[in-house]
Amino acid sequence: MARRASSSVHPIWIIACVILLFAAIAGGWLLYRNVSDPYRTLTPLDVPAYLENANSLRGNVYKISVTVDTQLAWSPTVGRLYSVLIDGKSDVLPVLIPARFNQLNIQKGQRYFFKIEVGDKGILRAQDVRKV
Repeated sequence: MARRASSSVHPIWIIACVILLFAAIAGGWLLYRNVSDPYRTLTPLDVPAYLENANSLRGNVYKISVTVDTQLAWSPTVGRLYSVLIDGKSDVLPVLIPARFNQLNIQKGQRYFFKIEVGDKGILRAQDVRKV
């Protein structure tokens, strides 16, 4: 009696499928990370240059990705002043959130994208706020 040939999946095909799966996951993660930034066309704030001489950046608009640290001050007409931690760095900066954003419930530990302008005397003033 003749034996039937057994057909099984070759190990190279399994390895190739696993590699393609990891490549698809990594590509999707990179695409999501790049597309989820609402201010991807803006220049990120050069924090060392800002800390060295904030007046040299006055009038320019930048983006920053931050984690809220502490509310420093509040005024119903001017807005709220927060200290924020810059994501990926150990720098803490003050950011003034104008009164038009008073409806936002900003709390310690939350992550945000800020479109900021370096104002008079080097004060960082938020022009737009988006929660991550």
